[in-house]
Amino acid sequence: MFDVGLTELMVIAVVALVVIGPERLPRVARTAGLLLGRLQRYVSDVKSDINREIQLDELKKMQQEMTDQVTNLQASVTHEMREVESSVNTVIAPLAADVAVSPAPTSDALPALEAQAAPMPAPAPAAATAEALKT
Repeated sequence: MFDVGLTELMVIAVVALVVIGPERLPRVARTAGLLLGRLQRYVSDVKSDINREIQLDELKKMQQEMTDQVTNLQASVTHEMREVESSVNTVIAPLAADVAVSPAPTSDALPALEAQAAPMPAPAPAAATAEALKT
């Protein structure tokens, strides 16, 4: 922005020495340095605040994108679950109709069903098993 070289700085220092005087020049230079330091700190604080705001905006955008993606995913999962449920219902409906049409077994049919079942072998006595193992 400003192109100030060494010769320009020397001219400014000589003019300041002549105008301000040698006894007040150190005090003025110290005050100018303090003001310049405060100005630099203020500018750096403003820059960091601006950077923080920019990062906060980016994080808000990212959060909104994630929320949108989660909402879309939830909607697609809900849609898929409804499709699966409807396909299962279409497969089960004829089976449920068959069960509702077929008569339930009556108490007269229960002895016939029990007779068809294979009888279970009786358990061997414990003493007989122990003797069989010894031999």
